[in-house]
Formats: sequence, C-alpha cells, structure tokens
Amino acid sequence: MTVHELKIQPEYFREVFLGNKTFEIRKNDRGFHVGDTLILKEFSPENRFYTGRALARKITYMTEFQQKTGYVVLAIN
Repeated sequence: MTVHELKIQPEYFREVFLGNKTFEIRKNDRGFHVGDTLILKEFSPENRFYTGRALARKITYMTEFQQKTGYVVLAIN
C-alpha cells in the first residue's frame, strides 16, 4: 500500500473535511490502488502556498467509468 501526497484546493478540502465529498477525480499518473492512502494537503492556488492543513483518506474503490482517458474516480473515507 502506497501513500500519495496530493494538493487540494481549500473549497474541496473543506468538503472532504466535513464528510460531504467522499471521492477524488484524479489523473492516474501515480498508479493508485484500492487500499492506498491519500494525504490531501490544502493548497491555495491564488497565493501559491500550502496552508498547513492536511487530511489522510484511504482509497476504498476506484473506477475509470465515463472518465477522460487516464483519469479515475477514487472513493475515499
């Protein structure tokens, strides 16, 4: 099982934190697998800096269904 550190914008970070957003759509350039852990690091694109907040979430399911080539939907909890 692999740990992947990923940037996430504040508006999406907040929704993951609140439990409203339980998925990520990402380019599968890291070889994601069910059971891997995502470290979602809040990143402000306007200011181009990390806020210092982070969340750990585990990939519980993934699919390429109806995605652009090379992208996946990752169910996380």
